[in-house]
Amino acid sequence: TTKMPRTKIIEQSDRYIHAEVESQIMHYIDDLEVIKVPQKSMIQIRSASRVGIGDFGVNRKRVVNLLNELEKRDISSIE
Repeated sequence: TTKMPRTKIIEQSDRYIHAEVESQIMHYIDDLEVIKVPQKSMIQIRSASRVGIGDFGVNRKRVVNLLNELEKRDISSIE
């Protein structure tokens, strides 16, 4: 697996990962969740700030980077 900086896995199973990601500047905690839905051949990814109004696009960038990493690994079929 690829290491994401400042990331701590809180819960993990075959189909679910919940991680906390510490923001680089303000040290806030963001939640990152990845859910595998094999019945629909999909992966759902959610990244959200716990506090604050805006995140300067950090959560969106995190999801895009994770999707790009999955594409590099050719994760095209979900079982």
